[in-house]
Amino acid sequence: MDLTFTSEELAFREEVRAFLATSLSADTRRKVLEGLEVSRDDTLRWHQTLHRRGWGGPNWPKEFGGTGWDPVRQYIFEEESAAAGAPRLLPFGLKMVGPVIMRFGNAGQQKRFLPRILSGDDWWAQGYSEPGSGSDLASLKTRAERKGDGYLVNGQKTWITLAQHANWIFCLVRTDPAAKKQTGISFLLIDMKTPGVTVRPITLLDGSQEVNEVWFEDVEVPLENLVGEENSGWTYAKFLLGHERTNIAAVGSSKRELARLKHIASEERKDGRPLIQDPAFAARLAQVEIDLMALEITNLRVLAAEVERRAPGAEASLLKIKGTEIQQELSELMMKAVGPYALPFRREVMRERSSGASIGPAYASPLAAAYLNMRKASIYGGSNEIQKNIIAQTILGL
Repeated sequence: MDLTFTSEELAFREEVRAFLATSLSADTRRKVLEGLEVSRDDTLRWHQTLHRRGWGGPNWPKEFGGTGWDPVRQYIFEEESAAAGAPRLLPFGLKMVGPVIMRFGNAGQQKRFLPRILSGDDWWAQGYSEPGSGSDLASLKTRAERKGDGYLVNGQKTWITLAQHANWIFCLVRTDPAAKKQTGISFLLIDMKTPGVTVRPITLLDGSQEVNEVWFEDVEVPLENLVGEENSGWTYAKFLLGHERTNIAAVGSSKRELARLKHIASEERKDGRPLIQDPAFAARLAQVEIDLMALEITNLRVLAAEVERRAPGAEASLLKIKGTEIQQELSELMMKAVGPYALPFRREVMRERSSGASIGPAYASPLAAAYLNMRKASIYGGSNEIQKNIIAQTILGL
């Protein structure tokens, strides 16, 4: 595999850089680069800016309104966007349910849903995990009973990211409780405004309410919102999870955070010696950079396979494991780099700042919250332990 960019690809990179320099607001850029909270409006505004440019679907084919970029151009775009401080585009519509609808949905569903994902008119959430059904997703219990021209849905989903902002949710539901657990599942699209849908926030360690419980009580879902065939949802779920795990690798944002870590560790401390000169710290920094370089090459190999229209397979599990381990290591090293200034939670820091208290460098304020939040990375999208089982079975043949 040739890892060097062609002259056309280098020209495309310059085009992306120029666009980012002129179109990304300074305030949003500052939030991302300093690790501060990015609001719903920040994310949506950037999504709509890209849509107006014709870049709303970087990973979508032209036939569905996307850019038609090959995987290398997609990679360049994501890497340059992360480096410039652009908000991460929400994957639930663009990289999860969108590709499922393209592959398995009917023409009516494609016409109805895909343009609104591209424009940002619809904000999607992912309704997979349940209490007791996380990594063992096929054990889910949310029921969808056929009633006339639709389904009556009852059950609970949990850890649903940003569901408080969503107006649609794609869900795995059990439509045949008598069947083998993987074969009795269907894939439904549910309007969050439907009576019977309740969203309850979950407060995380860092004080944020990023995830939620979503309850369904006699929620009526029309039959036209069933994707593909009834009881075939597990096939669509596996297709979607391959894309999700590839996305979780987040090579571009990790490269940005590595550069940020180096900058923080290069600051002169009270003893006059930057932490980056400490041999033990420098060794850990070098190791995470080497790991990230290897992850980047593996990610490019997966992208090259997608040129052949092959969905990511077990190699997506490799990306998920190593990508999340790198993200966690970077957040830990940043905490170490600033020492006690990283201890306060974000909400406490902002309160102290507003009162004029001196609590250290500004870049330290979000690090504790980021560290605590990043503990979830090795769990969501299928825990890393489960990914190792997948690799053992499908790649190593154990």
